[in-house]
Amino acid sequence: MTDTTDRLEIKATAGAAAGDIAGMFSEFMSAFEEFKRSNDGRLNELERRGAADALTEDKLNRLNGVLDGAKSALERMSLERARPQLEAGRPQAGDEYKEAFAAYVKRGEEKALSVGSNPDGGYLVPVETETEILGRLRTISPIRSIAGVRQVSTSLYRKPVTLSGPATGWVAETAARPQTASQTIDELSFPTAELYAMPAATSAFLDDAAVDVGQWIAEEVNAAFAEQETTAFVAGDGVNKPKGFLAEPQVAEGSWAWDSIGYLATGVSGAFPASDESDVLIDLVYALKAGYRQNASWVMNRKTQAAIRKLKDADGNYLWQPALTPGGRATLMGFDLVEAEDMPDIAADATPIAFGDFRRGYLIVDRQGVNVLRDPFSAKPYVLFYTTKRVGGGVQDFDAIKLLKFAAS
Repeated sequence: MTDTTDRLEIKATAGAAAGDIAGMFSEFMSAFEEFKRSNDGRLNELERRGAADALTEDKLNRLNGVLDGAKSALERMSLERARPQLEAGRPQAGDEYKEAFAAYVKRGEEKALSVGSNPDGGYLVPVETETEILGRLRTISPIRSIAGVRQVSTSLYRKPVTLSGPATGWVAETAARPQTASQTIDELSFPTAELYAMPAATSAFLDDAAVDVGQWIAEEVNAAFAEQETTAFVAGDGVNKPKGFLAEPQVAEGSWAWDSIGYLATGVSGAFPASDESDVLIDLVYALKAGYRQNASWVMNRKTQAAIRKLKDADGNYLWQPALTPGGRATLMGFDLVEAEDMPDIAADATPIAFGDFRRGYLIVDRQGVNVLRDPFSAKPYVLFYTTKRVGGGVQDFDAIKLLKFAAS
């Protein structure tokens, strides 16, 4: 039998097919209101009988799926509408390198491309295409969208960090000035590693005069680049890839020291506390210093977010709130919530929730230039385009990110 949840699923799918952002956002908000009503009923059942009805739990799970699907569709549609046209189907007049690069991609012609040649093989994409690739990566890669980003021209970026400043003190006008202790400085290194994608095209596709080769390459490599980047920024081991913030040593917040990420424990292995569940989230917020909280974000995956949606504060208000506008971010306790599928699920001793100022806490290093090598031989009749960029990353301020660990201590 078709119920409210079925109708919401049908409307959300129809809105996505029609490309109606306003209508999809309206249905998303309707689904959230229905979710709140259903969850209120679940909580009432728990109070009366000590257990929730299986049908209610099933409905909540389906509504969570509707919310997640509608949110993803809204984000995809907003991204599609925000995409600029690089060449409008033909090279712009007067841009000789762009015209030469298009000729190289379509026919393998290499004249006038020496300025962009790569000693390792291949050629640099035009600046507009590189900018488009990096812009889309910021949009679709959740960690890149909130982290600090720096472009460099070398394979290694070194950053000095002051751990403690010089000692100071108050003295009288004529009193002696004893020598003070010097400041402590650490140096962080961010090596860049090669990230590649290899889109393929047929000769007939490349011969089409209307094909915008810059736009095509950007579209083909972005999803692959963004997926690999996000995995590395969250949990990468630092070997031929960036080092993720979850790969750093983790210590209880009470014992925190530089070169480690502090965590708070829920007090229950693999779960929230049985009562006052949201208290641990409040504690995590205030484990972060005030200077970091101003620009802080939550980071978690879709399953963890589904569990968080059910939590309320002491006044009965839901802690999770949907975005106020299409393309915006949901919030948790007033802070933006970023959905990163590479975060772990809730489990014993896992750290599925991160909170912090990632712009100050995590640095992404992009080496300038995206290279393309045309290969018409390895996969005939297809032409392969070996596309590479160099990127590194790692924690740059260990005090700016805190974790919630689902453990007894």
